[in-house]
Amino acid sequence: MFETILEAARAACSLEAIVANFIGTALGIVFGALPGLTAVMGVALLIPLTFGLAPVTAFSALLGMFCGAIYAGSITAILVSTPGTAAAAATMLEGPKFTARGESLKALDMTTLGSFVGGILSCVALTTVAPQLARFALDFSAPEYFSLGLFGLTVVATLSEGALLKGTIAACLGLIIAMIGMDPLSGDMRMTFDQPGLINGIALVPALVGLYALSQVFVSLEQVFRGTTLKPAEISREGLSLKEFWLYKKILLLSSAIGIFIGIVPATGAGTASFVAYGEAKRMSKNPEQFGHGSLEGLCATETANNAVTGGALIPLLTLGVPGDVVTAVMLGALMIQGITPGPLLFQNQAPLVYGIFIALFISNIFMVLMGMFTVRLFSKVVLIPGGILLPLVTTLCVVGGYALNNSNFDLGVMGAFGVLGYVMIKARFPLAPLLLAMILSGIIETNFRRALDISNNDFSVFFTRPICAAFIGISAVILLNLLRKQFFKKNVIPLNN
Repeated sequence: MFETILEAARAACSLEAIVANFIGTALGIVFGALPGLTAVMGVALLIPLTFGLAPVTAFSALLGMFCGAIYAGSITAILVSTPGTAAAAATMLEGPKFTARGESLKALDMTTLGSFVGGILSCVALTTVAPQLARFALDFSAPEYFSLGLFGLTVVATLSEGALLKGTIAACLGLIIAMIGMDPLSGDMRMTFDQPGLINGIALVPALVGLYALSQVFVSLEQVFRGTTLKPAEISREGLSLKEFWLYKKILLLSSAIGIFIGIVPATGAGTASFVAYGEAKRMSKNPEQFGHGSLEGLCATETANNAVTGGALIPLLTLGVPGDVVTAVMLGALMIQGITPGPLLFQNQAPLVYGIFIALFISNIFMVLMGMFTVRLFSKVVLIPGGILLPLVTTLCVVGGYALNNSNFDLGVMGAFGVLGYVMIKARFPLAPLLLAMILSGIIETNFRRALDISNNDFSVFFTRPICAAFIGISAVILLNLLRKQFFKKNVIPLNN
C-alpha cells in the first residue's frame, strides 16, 4: 500500500504534473470568472490538449480547471452582480451586498477560504470513504431522486421567508419555464411554439446571465435615464482575518457535508448544493434576519458547498463509472480516451493512477487558494471602474456569455428575454433565486416522479415505503410546516414562546 501511494505521489508531484495543474487552475479561474465560459466548456476545451500526456498529468490539468472554474464563478457575482457560472448563482444572494457597502475584499476572502475548505474536505472524503459513499448513492432510484429534488425545492421557502407568496409564484414560474422543450420521457414537444431553438428547452447559462446580470444592467440604465450618476463603488482594504473565518467552522463542516453528498448523487451539481447549503445555514442561524443583506454566514455556506461538490462528484465516477455531474461526465470521456475504464476494478488494477488523481485534486485546491488570495486583491479593484465604463463592459460580458456556450443567436434572445423578466421581477420585488432554483431542479423532480410512478404502477405509496425517500419527504415537510408556523405567528403578532 505504501509503495502504491509513493508511486502515485511521484506521478502527481512530478514537474510535468505540477505545471499542468498550475496552468489548469489558472485557466479555470479565468473561465469561471467570465460569464458564460463554464467549467464544462473549459474542461471540454482542455481535453484535446491532454492527448499524449501521462494519465495523472492529464487529470492534473483537468482537475485544476474544474476546481478553478467552480471557485472563480463567484468573483464576478460579488463584484459586478454577474455570476460567472451556474454554481455561483446562490452567491448573488449575498455577494453584491458586500460590494455595495465597500466590503468586497472581505467577501472575496471568504469565498476563497470557504472554497478551499470545501475542496479539501471533499478530497478527504474522496480518499477515505469513496467506495462506501458510492454504494450508498447506488441505492438511489427514481423515488429517492424525486424526494431529493423535492427537498431542494423546499429551499425556495427558506429563500422566500418574508415574501413567501411571491417566492412561491416565482418558483412556479420557474417550473413552468423548465417544462418548455421535449418531454424527457415521451419525446412530445411542449410549449415550443414551432421554434427549433426551444426543442431542447431553455439553456440555463443564457437564462442565468440574463436573469442576474442583464437585469442589473437595465436597473442601472433606468437610474441613468432618471439622472442618477453611476459612481464607482468603494473598496475596503480590510480583508477577512483567520480568527473571523474560524467563527464559521460549523457552517464550513455542514456545507462541506452537503456539497459532498449532493456531488455524489448524479445529475444534481454545484448549483443545487449551494442553494441547499444556504437554506440550511439560514434555518440553523442565530441571526437569520441578516441573510440577504450581506451575511458572511450565508456566503460561507454557498461557497463551501459548491466547491465540496468537486471531490464528491468524482466518487461515483471513479468507483462506479457513473458521473456525478456534467463536468465529470466530460471527464468520463477523458478517462476513456486514456484507455481507463472506471469502476470497482479500477482500484484493484490501477491503484497508483487512482491515488495519483486523489493527490492531484489536493494540489489543485492548494493552487486555487494561493492564486485566489493573490488575485482577489487585483480583481477587487474592478469596483473602482466608473459606472459609465463598467456598464458597457458588463453588457459585453453578458453578450459573450449568452452566445459562447452554443454559438447561438437564439440564446442571445433567451438572455434578453430573461433580462427583461429579471428587471420586472426586481421592480415588483419578486425574489429571483426561487425561479432559478426551480428551473435547475425541475428536470430531476418531474422525470423521477413519473419514472417512480411507472415503476410502481401508479402506486403513490412508493414515496413513503422506501426509507431514504420517506426521510427526505419528512424533512421537507418539517421545514415547510415550521416556516408556515412562523408566518402564522408573525401575521397574528403572537409571541412564538406563548
